Amino acid sequence: MTETPRPGDFPRHAYDKLRYADTDRLGHVNNAVFSTFFETGRVELLHDPAAPLHGPGCGFVIARVAIDYVAEILWPGKVDIATRVASVGRSSVRLEQALFQDGRHVASAESVVVHVDLAARRSSPLPPASVAALEACRRPPGASEGAIRAG
Repeated sequence: MTETPRPGDFPRHAYDKLRYADTDRLGHVNNAVFSTFFETGRVELLHDPAAPLHGPGCGFVIARVAIDYVAEILWPGKVDIATRVASVGRSSVRLEQALFQDGRHVASAESVVVHVDLAARRSSPLPPASVAALEACRRPPGASEGAIRAG
């Protein structure tokens, strides 16, 4: 997939302020912090207190994350964490995400999150209302389909 993603390719956006502590000896944001940024986007989608997507007695666990680093993130500033749903399964959802600094694409990620029964510690079907809410977060019409290369 060769197209560069744009912020408008994603229906959901979260933002994090860059901290000086996020930087490393090279003066850019450390690669490990990118994963934390992507986590912020996932959490804001899946764990909205006003409309949680997990069923009673259930939660979400991360099963896979693949990150493509495209460019440096430099302090100071903020990062735009863009998220969309790529597919919804019986008990899982595949997310595509991108990071932008000042509108510039700096990283892409693909993740798989599984809905689990917390007592049984096994996958559990997504509630129908959650499936509908996740389907509403798919790629917007006219957005680049091939923007995410992670994996």
